[in-house]
Amino acid sequence: MRTLIKNGTVVTAVDTWTGDVLVEGERVVQLGSRLDVPVDRTIDATGKYVLPGGIDVHTHLDMPFGGSTSADDFSSGTIAAAFGGTTSIVDFAIQYKGQTLHHAWETWMRKAQGKAVIDYGFHMIVTDLNEQTEAEMDGLVKEGVSSFKLFMAYPGVFMMDDATIFRALLRTGENGGTICMHAENGGVIDVLVQRALKQGHKAPKYHALTRPARAEAEATHRAIALAEMADVPIYIVHLSAAEALEQVTAARDRGIPAYAETCPQYLFLSYDNYEEPGFEGAKYVMSPPLRPKAQQDLLWRGISGNDLQVISTDHCPFCMKEQKEIGRDDFSKIPNGAPGIETRMSLVFDGGVTKKRISLNRFVEVTSTSPAKIFGMYPRKGTIAPGSDADLVVFDPLRETVLAAKTLHMKVDYNPYEGRRVKGAADLVMSRGKVIVDGGKFTGRAGDGVFLRRSGRSL
Repeated sequence: MRTLIKNGTVVTAVDTWTGDVLVEGERVVQLGSRLDVPVDRTIDATGKYVLPGGIDVHTHLDMPFGGSTSADDFSSGTIAAAFGGTTSIVDFAIQYKGQTLHHAWETWMRKAQGKAVIDYGFHMIVTDLNEQTEAEMDGLVKEGVSSFKLFMAYPGVFMMDDATIFRALLRTGENGGTICMHAENGGVIDVLVQRALKQGHKAPKYHALTRPARAEAEATHRAIALAEMADVPIYIVHLSAAEALEQVTAARDRGIPAYAETCPQYLFLSYDNYEEPGFEGAKYVMSPPLRPKAQQDLLWRGISGNDLQVISTDHCPFCMKEQKEIGRDDFSKIPNGAPGIETRMSLVFDGGVTKKRISLNRFVEVTSTSPAKIFGMYPRKGTIAPGSDADLVVFDPLRETVLAAKTLHMKVDYNPYEGRRVKGAADLVMSRGKVIVDGGKFTGRAGDGVFLRRSGRSL
């Protein structure tokens, strides 16, 4: 199958030019101007951008949490991602205490195989580190699972002590893997949560009030210090607070290889959402929580200045009915997470490029190229070049849409951006040379997504 995308404005992290992209099979084979070659299909992209497919390196599909399971599985979640212009995800496989890492990986592979419509990889959540687990880390890096998530929060479930974290960091120095860190001071937060509950504070807003920004900043500082002592890079996930960003910025200014992502919810939502009437604040219960609105400009500055390298989603949707309702009388029981896999690209384009906070090239960098580079997928993913996978998005910068749960494809009964009007949307999406979204219709097939064997770090 040969496809020619003609007359579009082709955008990568470093270039912008008007021309044609020739796709043969699963790969891009030629770039040029006015290409005249025999093809099976021609796509006219006049007046539109041709972008490398979005890469979301922080999703939680079909994930058990707090007595419930995230509403999107690998079918609905990847279809929603595709409609939003995302063509690759990296999800999280969870090792529960007493299990091997390989058991966890195989469990999540079974969740994805036969369902995913776009390509997928896995980070490994490590909760039980011992000599056997450390040896497994080496093997997983060789098998393409080259990143490991550790937690400084959720005592008794996911949280690791500093010595264990340090051992894992040292191991990645030997095997070339990358540690992704959930940086919040879980011990302090647990004390604050129990104190709030004893005082009768049960409303959703207390989820945020018991997870102060300083607890995130302290843990971020500590995580970077541990990585510095281990002499390895570190990646801070879902950074929400300006105080935490200060720690990353200071480390990078000293030449420390500290990397961090933020998420659209921290750029477009704020603590004010927790003050919505009744139980509505539960929609926004996530960890870390939303911060004061004034911090949004500081996060955008971090994105534009490359102190934040990636915008991912932390997509972890729970329906208000039956799932979030679990915590109606106790905020600490509300399942943590919100939907975002489908809305990321449009939100960031509208709020970043249209509002002139970041350039078009920077938009491509933070939503595709940087995650591909950091997590061992580049140049197969994250760019438009001969030999790269034909993961391509024909993106209309002028198309306006109103975000609403009933018109989106995520399997959840609300949307945190309900009613927000955004400019910029994906018109056509191609995954490894196959058109999977075309004019608002899904044309892909369950199981077409393949496992991404990622290389070890090249940071």
